[in-house]
Amino acid sequence: MIRTLLLAAAVPLAAAPSTAAVQTPLPAADAALPAYADMADLVLAAPVIADATIRSTARIKGAEAVGLAPGKQRFYVEADVASLIRGAAGLPARIGYLVDVRLDARGRAPRLRKERVLIFARTVPNASNQLQLVATDAQLDWSAALDARVREIARAALAADAPPTITGIGSAFHVAGSLPGEGETQVFVQTADKAPVSLSILRRPGEQPRWSVALGEIVDEGAGPPARDTLLWYRLACGLPRALPATSVSTLSPEDAEIAAEDYRFVIDALGPCARSRAISGDRGPA
Repeated sequence: MIRTLLLAAAVPLAAAPSTAAVQTPLPAADAALPAYADMADLVLAAPVIADATIRSTARIKGAEAVGLAPGKQRFYVEADVASLIRGAAGLPARIGYLVDVRLDARGRAPRLRKERVLIFARTVPNASNQLQLVATDAQLDWSAALDARVREIARAALAADAPPTITGIGSAFHVAGSLPGEGETQVFVQTADKAPVSLSILRRPGEQPRWSVALGEIVDEGAGPPARDTLLWYRLACGLPRALPATSVSTLSPEDAEIAAEDYRFVIDALGPCARSRAISGDRGPA
């Protein structure tokens, strides 16, 4: 296979921390950036994230291009690593990987040599300088805004207080207040690591409902909802079901169950859609 024929010399980079030591401020919103959910999907799926410059390419044809989508061309790429954004074991200074790129209207592939890219990948067993992209579109053209967004998400994902992966909804409760239209709904969220997460929605007469999320056993009624385009927002907007399951309110009266479901819809509407333009679930880059 060309992967073994074109191995580069493994000149180790120092093992890097999982995120860059320098806290790069996120530039102002860039309309050209992929959606936050798209970027979070890639960052969370990739054990290795690197800023690299493509040194050389070799076109892959025939049997080694198996699974290549129409309108694309496969290349074996050698790239020089400038910095390691994520990857606890470090990387050699030069790496190789396969990438599928889209052809233009005339059927020509873009010029990749000397291009600066961000790659989202996993290591290949027993080949420290060979990577596999986590998705067919997991090589992105580098920009300062994209680099900052990726580093921001990586830092948040690896922080000690990182929000957990949501797997479902547990029980929900509603308690009416002493005044008409007053009450509180609490919804318990199920997570992959069993960490406690809950949603609280407060209603008071003549006021807009207020909601908050608690990552722990203690509910802070003064806390607000998460800011959009943060990892906590992503976990909720992309992980919560769109409607409160009937099993979550099975012990409530019909009236309380209806209010709890309405309060949950309020949270979902406030979060907004989990906008994606791509999907990497189950997708891997070329092997």
